[in-house]
Amino acid sequence: MINMMLGKVIGNVVSVIKDENYNGLKLMVVAELDMDGNFTHNFVVSADLIGVGIDETVMVANGTPARATDQTKNMGLDSIIVAKIEKLIFGDKEVNLE
Repeated sequence: MINMMLGKVIGNVVSVIKDENYNGLKLMVVAELDMDGNFTHNFVVSADLIGVGIDETVMVANGTPARATDQTKNMGLDSIIVAKIEKLIFGDKEVNLE
């Protein structure tokens, strides 16, 4: 698994019965994007720490970095949404994220 990835939020995870350590966490399905803004075939379920919604482009931290925030220390999380992405710019090229 890649530690940091770009993705688009494509869905919510609704769970009524879960481990108490996950209570209060909003879980989102995030599809990975390549550097041209196209979907790959990978996705992750990520805890949303910043309040994003469906169709927003986000940066996701996976693995050990997902457990390094004040909110996620000592939790069994492997993926968190850490930023909403407005633009991707490589040199003079701006990637369309729509």
